[in-house]
Amino acid sequence: MDFTNLEAVLRGEPRLTRAQVEEMVFQHLIDDWSRATNLPAGLRERLSRDCPLAIDAELFSLSEGAAVKALLTLRDGRKVESVLMRHPGGRNTVCVSCQVGCSLGCVFCATGKLGFARDCEPLEIVEQVLLFARHLRQRGERLTNVVFMGMGEPFLNYDNVMRAVQVINRKEGLNVGARHISISTVGIVEGIRRLSGEPAQLNMAVSLNAANDRLRSEIMPVNEKYPIGALMEAVSGYVAKRKRRVMLEYVMIRGVNDSDLCAGELAALAKAVPGGLGFVNLIRYNPTGVFQPSAPARIEGFKALLRSEGVAVTERYRFGQGVRGGCGQLGLHARD
Repeated sequence: MDFTNLEAVLRGEPRLTRAQVEEMVFQHLIDDWSRATNLPAGLRERLSRDCPLAIDAELFSLSEGAAVKALLTLRDGRKVESVLMRHPGGRNTVCVSCQVGCSLGCVFCATGKLGFARDCEPLEIVEQVLLFARHLRQRGERLTNVVFMGMGEPFLNYDNVMRAVQVINRKEGLNVGARHISISTVGIVEGIRRLSGEPAQLNMAVSLNAANDRLRSEIMPVNEKYPIGALMEAVSGYVAKRKRRVMLEYVMIRGVNDSDLCAGELAALAKAVPGGLGFVNLIRYNPTGVFQPSAPARIEGFKALLRSEGVAVTERYRFGQGVRGGCGQLGLHARD
């Protein structure tokens, strides 16, 4: 998919024409300009030649169809991954990537092993969502949620991410409500502060994974620059300004961060979020060859300890392992 020539193709066309083009792409979800019969034949030919709509992607589905993984090939041949997660009740969430690889080197994350190649452009982010919106349309379903929890750190590509969010959110675009769009960060303080000033009511999640600086620095080197104290101060400022809940994501890794002591430290951080607006989302680790996931009984015990401290806690349903979908595994597999 390539819109780099769109302005040139539409030069001299009525203003209404651009609106019609966007309507066909983002609302009617066409994948071929020949289907845009409301446009003149000559314009359709130029659009087909200079602004192709095809998205180069390979799909991998779980047998039960609860998750679909996509490996997208970008214009320069680099690859990113995204996932469609289908929940009971008609909620369909797309998890998108915002960078090709990642520079942060979290030791438990397969994406970090890829290294960092480049930022994704806004359209490269949008087309991940568009791919699955088309996929769902064919099945009589619709996209309901978008999460920036794929490859890369959104706040290290802030401007492009926000441009993509505008297309995903606005009525003339993919029309996903701001409260159904979530951005996950490892804790880039400047990004948290910038997000607190955005007009859209976006959700924010923090990939915490450890509740003391020693352990978090061991598994997430970014903690050396943004230690937990500075991170939670920024989170508190965000909550004070936006009055919105913040999710503290916590990947459960056997023998690393799943002790009772870790649970107590995490409870203290969650309870310190102003207004009771912090809650914990536990995620059973998808193994990448170095670490192993916490046992189900240990996760239940960890969860019980948090609840006994009055902390709101959820556990993420485990999508993705069957499609090598944990922490960038599909992209790593494709490169290998």
